[in-house]
Amino acid sequence: MDIRAVTLFCEPTIDNTHITPFLTAVRHAFPFPVQSVRLATTPFPDWWPPDAATAPERLAEETAARWQAAGIDYISLGPVQLHHDPAWLDALPAIVATADVLFATAAIAGSDGALDTGRCWHVADIIRRVSTILPNGFGNLYLAALAHCPPGSPFFPVAYHKGGPPTFAIAVESADLALRAIQSAQTLPEARANLVTAIEAAAGKVMTTAVALAQEHNIPCHGIDFSLAPYPQDSKSLGGAMEALGLPHVGAAGSLFTAGFITEAIQRANFPRCGFSGLMLPVLEDSVLARRAAQGVLTIQDLLSYSAVCGVGLDTIPLPGDISQDSLAGILLDVAMLATRLRKPLTARLMPLPGLQAGDPVAFDFPYFADSRVMSVPGGALDGRLRQAARIVMQGLRSTE
Repeated sequence: MDIRAVTLFCEPTIDNTHITPFLTAVRHAFPFPVQSVRLATTPFPDWWPPDAATAPERLAEETAARWQAAGIDYISLGPVQLHHDPAWLDALPAIVATADVLFATAAIAGSDGALDTGRCWHVADIIRRVSTILPNGFGNLYLAALAHCPPGSPFFPVAYHKGGPPTFAIAVESADLALRAIQSAQTLPEARANLVTAIEAAAGKVMTTAVALAQEHNIPCHGIDFSLAPYPQDSKSLGGAMEALGLPHVGAAGSLFTAGFITEAIQRANFPRCGFSGLMLPVLEDSVLARRAAQGVLTIQDLLSYSAVCGVGLDTIPLPGDISQDSLAGILLDVAMLATRLRKPLTARLMPLPGLQAGDPVAFDFPYFADSRVMSVPGGALDGRLRQAARIVMQGLRSTE
């Protein structure tokens, strides 16, 4: 297991000189390797002046430079929320293009059950525009749509600060822990018990260090997001952990069961939790998922259905470069509806790849991505009321008992 990120949540304009010792200390304090130290700010439209919506480059550069000098590797500027002026959405491509350390997001559904169909269409257009910033379409790594996502998750791009004094949280990369727990079991109950025990043991070690850091630097820790994030090799694959339970391959019947089973084990574990603390199924970050997508046995609709019982939604999905705004908007509408009806946080990080069609090979010179193929999207243009902008409030699902 590694620590994917130690994420600091704070107001972006504070004097950060007193925070630099903390940022230096966290890199080597934990009993697990720390990959990055990150900053999550309050939503940038709340602290940038209104004229920055049309010319965000200067503030983006200044923010990146100031916090990199303090010891931050990556910065999440937070979401354009539903109540923000839609003009801020059009600033996102320039922000992403300004510095490769800046992440930003756009809300398509709020935590109150509100769903904005017009935002889905607008964000679909933004995704297409961001895909052309770099020849390989890599820009959308730094952008995601959020649905029903509260502040406080240490994973990027979703991370943002609710405001107030600084805090920090831990995001782990722990799919290997799940794989070993399942491989060493003979039965489902034993697999679950092994996983719960492994999570609690690892979380205990992390929190012992986190509490000591919090006391020393007077920055509270608000928990661990123990989502079982993967790394693109088979020994650290969450798809591999699902298949170790007995699936012929992820995407086969029974996959939703395995997704729910593993997620429920995370929920059983006792540790100070924050963020998603669920199953993370990013196609390009997981070697087994990338392989199943390349084989055509794992689809976008499969991944969306698993989100109903587990993790974070649709993440690092390789899509055709010429995908239509209709198709992207349709995917976002599905994510928004699932999140609002289930009252669970979901994200969509969709990556149209210029010049590539469904089935074409995908290979990035990036250590956190596995080779795969472009995934197909069910075709057909949206029409009628689905093309109209509307802000609607959806009730959560009610028990039939």
